[in-house]
Amino acid sequence: MTAPIATRPPTTNGGQLWWWLPRLSILLFLAAIITLFWYLERSDREEKHATLISDMLWLEQNLRFLLHHNEDLFGRFDPQRIGQRETFQAHVAPVIASNSGVIQVLWLAPSGERLDAYPPVSSAPSTETAVAQAGVQRLAGSVAHAVYGPPYPVGGDWRFEVHVPIFHAGELAGIVVGVYSISRLLADGVPWWIAERYQIAIADPSGQSLGQRSNITEIDTDNAYQMPFDPPGHGLILHAISYRSATPMAGRVIIAGLTFLAALVLFSLWTLRRHVQGRLAAESALQNEVAFRKAMEDSVQTGLRARNLDGMITYVNPAFCRMVGYSAGELIGRRPPMPYWAEEYLDETRAMHEKVLAGQAPSEGFEIKLKRRNGEIFDALIIEAPLIDSQGRHTGWMGSVVDITERKRVAELARQQEERLQASARLITMGEMASSLAHELNQPLAAISSYATGCRNLIAAGAPQNEIDGAIAKCQEQAQRAGRIIRRIYEFVQRQEPKNESCDIGLLINDLIMLLDGDARRQRVRIQREIAPDLPVWQADRILLGQAILNLMKNGIDAMAQTEEAARVLTVRAASFAGQVLISVADRGCGIGAETAAQLFEPFYTTKQEGLGMGLKICRSVVEAHHGRLWFETNPAGGTIFHIALPCPTT
Repeated sequence: MTAPIATRPPTTNGGQLWWWLPRLSILLFLAAIITLFWYLERSDREEKHATLISDMLWLEQNLRFLLHHNEDLFGRFDPQRIGQRETFQAHVAPVIASNSGVIQVLWLAPSGERLDAYPPVSSAPSTETAVAQAGVQRLAGSVAHAVYGPPYPVGGDWRFEVHVPIFHAGELAGIVVGVYSISRLLADGVPWWIAERYQIAIADPSGQSLGQRSNITEIDTDNAYQMPFDPPGHGLILHAISYRSATPMAGRVIIAGLTFLAALVLFSLWTLRRHVQGRLAAESALQNEVAFRKAMEDSVQTGLRARNLDGMITYVNPAFCRMVGYSAGELIGRRPPMPYWAEEYLDETRAMHEKVLAGQAPSEGFEIKLKRRNGEIFDALIIEAPLIDSQGRHTGWMGSVVDITERKRVAELARQQEERLQASARLITMGEMASSLAHELNQPLAAISSYATGCRNLIAAGAPQNEIDGAIAKCQEQAQRAGRIIRRIYEFVQRQEPKNESCDIGLLINDLIMLLDGDARRQRVRIQREIAPDLPVWQADRILLGQAILNLMKNGIDAMAQTEEAARVLTVRAASFAGQVLISVADRGCGIGAETAAQLFEPFYTTKQEGLGMGLKICRSVVEAHHGRLWFETNPAGGTIFHIALPCPTT
């Protein structure tokens, strides 16, 4: 038997909450972890950006201070003294060597003529640069203040100039021009710790880098800052890009730990979810299985009762409750004597109960009488089996109880019906035998009459008393003989069990042949007898067994009604063989067809128009009642042979 496939139980509102809650918790946990990581990353970036701005402001201020300091140095030049070449170099050389970003200093006349330069100028500037420088010179002289010129390329470097006008006695005495190299300015003005953090560059308004200082090529383009580079101005931009720094080891360890813990929590939740799902599926399957078995138990009509080793009831099914009339609550937990035990059979029931608990109950079951709640006694067939748990331990007994009251009633009715049929068959046979038995009774009755007449004659003649007594004794003997015949006929028609009495099979068959002799002669049938002389004396009911053999002989005679007269021979044999007495009745009739053979021993089946169909059925019952066997076979000479095998009596 296959259990139905387990299905997911319907989800209630509470079930939906418990189904969504762990998923929602996992999502919230993941969102919290991601938010934490995002917040830490964002805080770190903001902190780095704030530090970058602070450093850039400091750097811009430092460069501005450096440029203003150089302006002050240039403005302090004495025009009369720097006009001498040695004095000019003595004033300028420290400025160039002091890491101020200045790589060259020029001394120009008010007209713009170059009077001196340190170091000397190696090549003339381009026309465009010269024009720009002249403009800056004029502007510086007119505003009497230091003016920065636009950047210009020289070789692979970019430079810019600062023009500082020098006045003497209120007149423009000349212009000191400081030439800055942007690369040198960055190298001198950017501290090493700034260079370790950022890439510092000076770019023109178009974004072209004019010079930069960078120690590491890997940069973080997301963290950059730029600000105007004024002075010198002209759209220059001081640009800084943060290096991509590695996350600190502690932070990496914390992040790795949080990631590991988050993964562990997720794995735990996933495992727990699978465990819960498996458990829910198992519970659902168990519920379906319980419902299936409950429906199956409710549908069966066989009562089931479980008891532990002490005889206490631990389980009853609805069929058993209906059978005895008690509810499961009234029976479970009860110990002997049980309320359904009949008081009339209490000792027998208790003895069987003890036998079951001792493991000695019949494996094929036993019948016992139980009592319903309304007091009705019923017959029950109980089959007990050991109750074994999952550990293989014997924990009690499981009994199946079947109410066989109706079955026994039907069997009793069938038995009574069969007895009535047998009685009817006997009556019919008796009628048929009556004419044959008449002469049996006539003989003793005639003898009695003769002996009585003789006694009267002897008395009238004054015969001696001993002669009269002998005649009276013979008369009495014949009367007893007639009485025995009448009594056996009476007993034959009664529904009584077969009697065991000494029976000589040979004499019985001879008597039966004599009874049928007249009938055989009328039907022109010759009866042949082959009786072995050494047949044992057998304990049997002579009347019933004789009736069976007589019926077979009569059937054989009737079966030869259509047989040629010369072939009408009925052969009766009796012999002892292999511990059995074998009796056979062979006729030369038409035989028995296959269809008739299949139903020959069934009740009320007959091939005779006047028959009842009970003769062979009764014959077989009589033979089986004597522990024998009745069968038939085809006679090789034509017709049928009926055999009776009776076990020989033990000596």
